[in-house]
Amino acid sequence: QVQLVESGGDLVQAGGSLRLSCVASRSLNSFNVMNWYRQAPGKQRDFVAAITRVGTTSYSDSVKGRVTISRDNAKNTMYLQMNSMRPDDTAVYYCNTYMWVGGLRRDYWGQGTSVTVSS
Repeated sequence: QVQLVESGGDLVQAGGSLRLSCVASRSLNSFNVMNWYRQAPGKQRDFVAAITRVGTTSYSDSVKGRVTISRDNAKNTMYLQMNSMRPDDTAVYYCNTYMWVGGLRRDYWGQGTSVTVSS
């Protein structure tokens, strides 16, 4: 079983910055990749960023250049640094990872942390 706990969500003005954290209940080296997703009110959950076990990163076009994903293996924590924030960044942000259990992929999600960007 894996628990993921996000934190850091807040109300921020447009142009501001925020850092989200995701603490895992086990070593990050247990996971091939860890992701951030977000879900705006009334919309589907969308991919934001990913980081692999070896530190390779990828970003959605909507956040590329404004967002940095990182990880601290010693703290079992993944981060999402968001800069130059815009009102359309408003969403609940979720941490995600997966493991293969008995040949089946099992996804794990945190409870989410809410980000609101005011104009």
